[in-house]
Amino acid sequence: MRIQLPDGHHLDFDDAVTGLELAKKISNGLAKKALAVKVNGQVQDLDMPLKDGDAVEVLTFDDPEGAEAFHHTSSHVLAQALQNLYPGTKLAIGPAIENGFYYDVDSDHQFTPEDISKIEDEMRRVIKKNAKLVKKTLPRDEAIKLFQAKDEPYKVELIEDLPEGEEISIYEMGDFVDLCAGPHIPRTGLIKALKIMSLAGAYWRGDERNKMLQRIYGTSFPKQEALDDHLFRLEEAKRRDHRRLGKELDLFSFVDEAPGFPIFHAKGVILRNELEKFWRELHEADGYGEIRTPLIMSRALWERSGHWDHYKDNMYFTEIDEQPYAIKPMNCPGSILLYNETMHSYRDLPIRWGELGLVHRHELSGALHGLMRVRAFTQDDGHVFMREDQIEEELIGVMRLVNNIYKPFGFEYSVELSTRPENSMGSEELWEQATDGLRNALEKVGLDYKVNPGDGAFYGPKIDYHLKDSIGRTWQCGTIQLDFQLPEKFDMTYIGEDGEKHRPVMVHRAIMGSLERFIGILVEHYAGAFPTWLAPVQVRVLPITDDQKAYADDIQAKMRAKGIRCEVDHRNEKVGYKIREATVQKIPYMLVVGAKEAADGNVSLRSYHDGDKGVVALDGLIDEIVNEIKTRR
Repeated sequence: MRIQLPDGHHLDFDDAVTGLELAKKISNGLAKKALAVKVNGQVQDLDMPLKDGDAVEVLTFDDPEGAEAFHHTSSHVLAQALQNLYPGTKLAIGPAIENGFYYDVDSDHQFTPEDISKIEDEMRRVIKKNAKLVKKTLPRDEAIKLFQAKDEPYKVELIEDLPEGEEISIYEMGDFVDLCAGPHIPRTGLIKALKIMSLAGAYWRGDERNKMLQRIYGTSFPKQEALDDHLFRLEEAKRRDHRRLGKELDLFSFVDEAPGFPIFHAKGVILRNELEKFWRELHEADGYGEIRTPLIMSRALWERSGHWDHYKDNMYFTEIDEQPYAIKPMNCPGSILLYNETMHSYRDLPIRWGELGLVHRHELSGALHGLMRVRAFTQDDGHVFMREDQIEEELIGVMRLVNNIYKPFGFEYSVELSTRPENSMGSEELWEQATDGLRNALEKVGLDYKVNPGDGAFYGPKIDYHLKDSIGRTWQCGTIQLDFQLPEKFDMTYIGEDGEKHRPVMVHRAIMGSLERFIGILVEHYAGAFPTWLAPVQVRVLPITDDQKAYADDIQAKMRAKGIRCEVDHRNEKVGYKIREATVQKIPYMLVVGAKEAADGNVSLRSYHDGDKGVVALDGLIDEIVNEIKTRR
């Protein structure tokens, strides 16, 4: 039998093999790390037999599906530990979630933080037995009887909701049995590190009419070092939380009167303006014209664009002169209206337009999260209208622009190609053409990418950029979408070299994505300590006594004349206090001036990042700061 591998190679076997045997054939190192296998796109247990011609990928903890199986097994370990410690505990559901797992249980014991160490110890005892995870299937009626005998009413209810005649899968882990579709890792001993993270309540099946259960969250890893690193990142994320830092640094705030609509303070607007200035410079250099399109447009427009059928649940509506209108959730229809105002020649294309457009999208209150998920945000949108023979060149140009925008912030990024979703509009042929266009451009520039099936926009496939921040978290920001559909919907044309009308192709692209969200990411990426060009206050002058007031004011005037954002702390406080406060505000440069500095025309320089730099000449320092800002170091 022949097994296909992800790299295009294959392995031949005389007899049937399991996923684990395949992993051993590839390498002993891989076999030791193997947790599950993906067979023809479906994840399954390592001990399941493979068939001739199967396309198989061996999954480890580094793969999302492998980590999911690992955490799923950990939830079973938690369930067994709870029933060992607290007999009579009834099990509800225990799925894997991002970075961990939870289990909902019904227990007479009210869990408290004091129970956590006891539960963790019992989980370790369960793991130490190194029990195999064995999958079995039962007829529906037998499965119901099994869990009725175990007095597990929640499991019985889940089974009863499944169709008649369906076989039910269970997993045995030593003497512990749970209802589960799997997959799982081969044995519990692979779990080397674990931690209970928190306790919460949850209604059975998320329905407030049902009983409130107790939910226990946990996480687990194949190495203690990985758990330690994860816990460090969590603490670091708390320290960097943009909602807290935004308030402390006087950048932005949120009020109950406007949920999901952030208020930007004066310093926050400086930060926004610097980002917009940077955006405009790069777009102007790349041949974009900046446009501004209406905030409110008629319902008929959104019906024509397809947003009404595919996106209306996320839109806000109003009425003007007894006619229905909608507040725009996207900028693209406005750009199309502008394009259609003029008859274009093939010589005019490509046309590149950029727009910092305010859009509104209805988000559920539970989904709101600081600047990361809001109801109104500014998209750094761009639309390119082009001929079909220009597709590859224009896509490569957009990719170059994306890289130029991310590079100054120190971001690494990964790329996903998202293909046709279920609710798409348009023909399969046009979708294939658009998808091939994106794929060809990615391969032409040599960008590694992952295919994300079914996650494209309803009008076209897309490339998504995932930024990696300074503590290793990823954020989806940029997107490039190739669209053959809206030009059809809006009957967009240009006059070709043959004198006939032709249909242009359209690229939608956002790079920062949302200015608000990008600012939130930057706050956390830099922990509020922005590079000098972005810092709302770049220099603070700290006179030691009132005798240096005039010199401090003179420094401020010189700095501001050079475009440096400089302020003076004239308060009657000790200089040590002033330094500490400027440090808390994460101001890049602090200039301490006393009698000697004033007499010599120097300053005593302190850098937020590098500490005390000693006495330096004022004019030379101004030149250095100006250059740092200009080059956006």
